[in-house]
Amino acid sequence: MKADIREKLQKIDADTTRRLRIAEKPGVLRSLAAILAHSGDSWFLLVGFALLWGFGSGEWKWLGAVCVISILLLAVIVFIIKFSVRRKRPEGEWGQIYRQTDPHSFPSGHAARAALLCVPAIALGPPWFGLILLIWAPLVILARVAMGLHYFSDVIAGAILGAVFALLELLII
Repeated sequence: MKADIREKLQKIDADTTRRLRIAEKPGVLRSLAAILAHSGDSWFLLVGFALLWGFGSGEWKWLGAVCVISILLLAVIVFIIKFSVRRKRPEGEWGQIYRQTDPHSFPSGHAARAALLCVPAIALGPPWFGLILLIWAPLVILARVAMGLHYFSDVIAGAILGAVFALLELLII
């Protein structure tokens, strides 16, 4: 019984991953997916939030500091899981920097970061900021699959991990 359920889930994961993948199909949609896939890079977000902390005022300064700390803590958790599970990334040519620096795909750190940033933005931020991240986060998450860097289950697990981490963070702060 367990094996049947596992096989069905693996088939759904493989089919969904295959349908979402556009990395090998040139065009505007692929270009947009590539930009979105990169927009969740930790270095890019860390620089942005560090600048917000350095030059922001009031709540924005505080938000920048909390985001930097949260991204770094979540990265440690993601890497512990990645190096415990050791699931190889899907085969592909796009995103060699990710494939060389981090060959493991489960869970998706980009999906975890996107959810981590989206949840508190909706709960605490101005409505316009929450709405922007509510649109951005799922697009980043799907772009990682579209560009062939993750399986669908990788991004779902990453998004759940990031959302749970963010909810726990909201309870603490």
